[in-house]
Amino acid sequence: MSKKNDELQQETQGMDFLQSLPRRWVTTYIPLAIMVFVLLFPFYWMVITAFKPDNELLHQTGNPFWVIAPTLAHFKKLLFETQYPAWLLNTVIVSVVSTFVSLAASVFAAYAIERLRFQGSKQVGLGIFLAYLIPPSILFIPLAAIVFKLGLFDTRWALILTYPTFLIPFCTWLLMGYFRSIPYELEECALIDGATRWEILIKIILPLAVPGLISAGIFAFTLSWNEFIYALTFISSSEMKTVPVGIVTELVDGDVYHWGALMAGALLGSLPVAVVYSFFVEYYVSGMTGAVKE
Repeated sequence: MSKKNDELQQETQGMDFLQSLPRRWVTTYIPLAIMVFVLLFPFYWMVITAFKPDNELLHQTGNPFWVIAPTLAHFKKLLFETQYPAWLLNTVIVSVVSTFVSLAASVFAAYAIERLRFQGSKQVGLGIFLAYLIPPSILFIPLAAIVFKLGLFDTRWALILTYPTFLIPFCTWLLMGYFRSIPYELEECALIDGATRWEILIKIILPLAVPGLISAGIFAFTLSWNEFIYALTFISSSEMKTVPVGIVTELVDGDVYHWGALMAGALLGSLPVAVVYSFFVEYYVSGMTGAVKE
């Protein structure tokens, strides 16, 4: 009894360490402030650069950390003098379709590996995850030959069909971890009641795995949205480019960087991903937590 009291007293003393204000500043507030500053300053710099007129950008007049005379000229140039609306549409279509295709394949793969219990399932799961570790810079070379032979070069289908090569492995691994956290007794009861595997997947597993599905979907959507190598290799015409490639290739003339338009394009391109994260952040954290359960 005395040992438990000593342990409880030690835990209480450990929590008392954070009670004084100076200690809270040193251990909590200052580290959090530094982390928030490091994470948000690039986004802040992107915002103020997008609204700065060219004379402030080129001649550094006034305070570099503030906008003296805000302007929308860079957004006007981006939206009406470039193919940015087409780039944004291409990015949305490619990202959404690739995400749904990857999620559908990952659900079937993860369910088969984790719940059907066939011989060698663990090795198959490990092999799928190891496939994710292959750098895209190596894969795009053989994929380029396939895309050319299929006549898909310079089309959205070139990206829609190649993006799942790096989306499916990680999404499968993530959903495997989440399916593992669902009690197997639920399936056994359903099988006893006469349910088929398809009914179990649709009516039991998927409703319980919604956080994991959202987490995998956000991951796949973000990777598709920001992907650069494949989009640069398989797309050549300006109107078919995605936002990351279009901004870099169309708004840089030799050694002249149109910083205002570049930052405006990056700002508009980052907003959809930020909105998706803000709406589903709780499901995302829950899905990532379920994926690492043993």
